[in-house]
Amino acid sequence: MDLRKLRYFKVVADEKHIGRAAKVLHISQPPLTRQIQQLEEELGVTLFNRNPKGMELTDAGVLLREEVRNIFSLIEQATERTQKAGQGRLGRMDIAIFGSGIMGDIPKMLLFFKERYPEVNIVLHTMGKGEQIKALRQKRISVGFNRLLAPLADINSELVSMEKLKLAISTKHPMASQDSIPFSAIKEFPLIMYPTAGRPNFIDKTIRLCQLAGFTPDISQEVGDAVTGVALVASGFGACLVPESATVLSIPGVVYKPLSETPEEAEVDLSCIYRNDDESPLLKAFLETLREFRTIKDNRSLDELC
Repeated sequence: MDLRKLRYFKVVADEKHIGRAAKVLHISQPPLTRQIQQLEEELGVTLFNRNPKGMELTDAGVLLREEVRNIFSLIEQATERTQKAGQGRLGRMDIAIFGSGIMGDIPKMLLFFKERYPEVNIVLHTMGKGEQIKALRQKRISVGFNRLLAPLADINSELVSMEKLKLAISTKHPMASQDSIPFSAIKEFPLIMYPTAGRPNFIDKTIRLCQLAGFTPDISQEVGDAVTGVALVASGFGACLVPESATVLSIPGVVYKPLSETPEEAEVDLSCIYRNDDESPLLKAFLETLREFRTIKDNRSLDELC
């Protein structure tokens, strides 16, 4: 069987008359009759009972009509899904995230994308910076989100946002009542730093800022993520510099203070990374949505975005 014969059969079955079916198909009756006869020969069954008034389906013909409807429905679905995939509107995106990043722009950006491309399946993977780069090169993920990425020849980086830094300190500390804390006052605190992997990282950023301010930080602990760092602040181990997104961590005994008199802009990037040879429509759609998100975010609050 071929699709042309099945289409001819469907029209004849719907019209119940060779003449009317031929007009619908814009062909003459003899070749249409031959196509139906050939189909019956291929299947080894009679599909129509011929009578003076037209064509009546046999039991086998009724069954085939239902199957043909299903076949053409599947073809339509396959065509539509293929077109959507080619337009970046259908498929699967494997996206790598990291600990504290999930507390800020990333979930809002992903929801922003999902609302525009509801048929794209988003699968999240928690990975450090080194793992993300390796997974990108192995094509196990499409994009990653991270900070402070050193330039790489095969990896592109696109800025999502810049986050101001704040100082997490104990509510029992005398400075906890101040509106802001001068950056130079950080030298008075034992500092809890993170993450321990993926250099250059936030630890390097913190040390550089301290050096620009004219002091070497007193590092009390190096931990894996912001959650652990802030928890140690609550336990009295010291203070911790965190991006603004991490201030959603509401832990008893901890307060987040803005910094004043910083040696330079005390902020850190959040960036999207991807392979520079990835030309998939899905990635293109994702990056276009990211840029739209960033533009809107510059003019509105995050809560208004989603």
